[in-house]
Amino acid sequence: MKDYTIVVFYSEEDECYVADIPDLKYCSAFGDTSEEAFKEALVAKKGWLEVAKAEGLPIPLPKYRPDPLPAAS
Repeated sequence: MKDYTIVVFYSEEDECYVADIPDLKYCSAFGDTSEEAFKEALVAKKGWLEVAKAEGLPIPLPKYRPDPLPAAS
C-alpha cells in the first residue's frame, strides 16, 4: 500500500523545520531538526486519520508525489 508523502523543509520565517502531508489538509508538524519534524508528522498523521475516521469524514487516498528533480547535466 502506498503511504502519504511527507514534505520536509526549513522555514526561515518560523526558524524551524516543517513537515507537511499535502494529501491531508492542514496536517503538518514542526521540529528543530528535519528528523524531529518528520517524526512529529507521523504522530500528526495518526491523529488526523483517527479523528477523520471517528467523525466519519472521507479519508483521501495517497496521491501527492513531488515533481522529480531534473537530471544533472
